[in-house]
Amino acid sequence: MSDQQPPRSPRPGGPRRPAGHRARAGGSARPVTGARRGRSDPGPADTRALPRQEQYPPGEPQGGRQRIVPGSHDDRRALADAGDGWGPGGPAGPPLDPPPGPGRRPRRRSRIPRPVRLGATLLVLVLVVVVGWGAGLVLWADSRIEHVDALLQAENTPGTTYLIAGSDRRGGEAVGDDGTEGARTDTIMLLHKAPGGNSYLVSLPRDTLVDIPGHGGYKLNAAYSFGGAPLLVDTVEDFTGLTIDHYVEIGFDGVSGMVDAVDHVNLCIDQDVEDEKSGLSMTEGCHDVGGEQALAFVRARYFDPTADLGRQQRQQQFIASLMERITSPAVLLNPVRHVKLAGAGSDSLVTSEGTGIIDVSFMALTARGAMSHGTMTMPIENPQFQTENSGVAILTDDEDVAAFFDSIEDGSADPAAGEEG
Repeated sequence: MSDQQPPRSPRPGGPRRPAGHRARAGGSARPVTGARRGRSDPGPADTRALPRQEQYPPGEPQGGRQRIVPGSHDDRRALADAGDGWGPGGPAGPPLDPPPGPGRRPRRRSRIPRPVRLGATLLVLVLVVVVGWGAGLVLWADSRIEHVDALLQAENTPGTTYLIAGSDRRGGEAVGDDGTEGARTDTIMLLHKAPGGNSYLVSLPRDTLVDIPGHGGYKLNAAYSFGGAPLLVDTVEDFTGLTIDHYVEIGFDGVSGMVDAVDHVNLCIDQDVEDEKSGLSMTEGCHDVGGEQALAFVRARYFDPTADLGRQQRQQQFIASLMERITSPAVLLNPVRHVKLAGAGSDSLVTSEGTGIIDVSFMALTARGAMSHGTMTMPIENPQFQTENSGVAILTDDEDVAAFFDSIEDGSADPAAGEEG
């Protein structure tokens, strides 16, 4: 080492420069720490960041397809493991997201496919609309039904029993005044749903000779004329031994209006008919008919030599056809038909207290079930019994009638055995 001292800096008090230093006097350069002339290890060199390069999956030629830019934590982890420069904290990509801590729960994707979720949402909305529509329609129809105190405090019998009466009040749009005083029941039917599930529909001929409480022996329809719905219910309960749970009366105008509300019903007849009294005009065969002809169909009897018995067969056929039409898709899926039917039905209905449109709907379903298994005919002893005061009536045997309605009550009756031809 030389004994010569390094020259001083021109600046007073400045540091001495090493021999051979080429920095300009007074410049800002400073010696690098640890750098000594003659050392074999000069130390780490300064580095700078490389420009970001497009990354491709391992083994894929550059430009072969669109580059992959990882977007999720798992994507970047996979590329980092492949050694392509996307490692945690690497220079070519963003830092790896930290895994969720104890306080953060990872967001999980639903396992239910999106179309299924959308379909379920749409179904719920449809159900809400349908339920709301149905509830509003029920309340509206219930408010239009006329009620009568028709039921008695009789001891209850098993099952559910409906008494259906067709009233022939005059003065309406369908049936004008024809000189008939008071009101009669042209149609009387007993509908029973037994505890075991069997349903039965039985026509009670209006000319059946019965004992009317407080009046004696008369035809059945006279009970309505003497005392209205309460006396008719009392008379039928005495005659059949069944307790009436719901009384439903339908006026002639109601028959016509309900058929027109559902557009038509299909009715069949086995002969050409031109009946002036009822207005029925039909040729042999089956026809789609409107309200006017449907009403004539259920009222007509004078052209038929079987008179009242033939008419009850046609009445049962009408009820079956109406129930089939009401429950058809053309009516069930048409809200306009719903309103028309509810309006026509509720305008013409008279029901017992506590019997609403829901009970009437169950009655219709029960009637359809009963018709699907066949109708029942009550036993008759003499269809041409001559009375002293009531003309020709239908005579029955008390024991036969009691046994028949006992089998109806417990559900053991066989519709096929008593089905009308």
